[in-house]
Amino acid sequence: MCAQNGVENERLALRRFHEVYGMCVVLPSTYLHPGEVVAPCGPYTGALVTGRYGTGSDETARRIADDLEKAHLLAPVVTDVMRWKYGKLLGNLANVVEAVCGSASDAAAKDLVARAKAEGAAVLDAAGIACASEAEITELRSGTVDPQPIAGEPTRGSSWQSLARGAGSIETDYLNGEIVLLGREYGVPTPVNAALQHAARESVSQGREPGGLTAGELSRRIAEGVTA
Repeated sequence: MCAQNGVENERLALRRFHEVYGMCVVLPSTYLHPGEVVAPCGPYTGALVTGRYGTGSDETARRIADDLEKAHLLAPVVTDVMRWKYGKLLGNLANVVEAVCGSASDAAAKDLVARAKAEGAAVLDAAGIACASEAEITELRSGTVDPQPIAGEPTRGSSWQSLARGAGSIETDYLNGEIVLLGREYGVPTPVNAALQHAARESVSQGREPGGLTAGELSRRIAEGVTA
């Protein structure tokens, strides 16, 4: 069962395991300190869309989902789990902007996110890859995985948390980097995602905390073609 962000792990696992299952994880949570995870949503802690990698579904996926739901996790079983994971991939293209800039809420950062997502949508269209829409993902969690604010515990994205924790790695190569890879395969330019991927690597290698670069600086790099 591959529950990570991105869409690469299932394919890698299938080289070794006969049956592989994907999971689209919609579970806002924060892990910044050893032994402490804050998961502030309710009435379900998260939504874990589950299915067999490839086509169809089976009894194993349903048994896993039953166990998850006993633990207060919404776990719909679908026949097209990768469509959901590609839909989440598009949303996750914003993660690196929040991480590198410290926030994705100002106008310049929002513009970067919109441009990264537009590239992502164009690449998936060129590759003929279907993805769940933002509306579908919103509907999945509406009334089921709703934030229940905890004082002093703002929820940040997973990439932001990696930089804040000083994890020494970041997921960007398998999020924005996936769009860059597909863009190169299908001849679709992806300068925004390539620049964001480079900025993430740089932030990790230099030990930067979130907010080490401004959205304006990233936009300048994109205009100048600083992507590698």
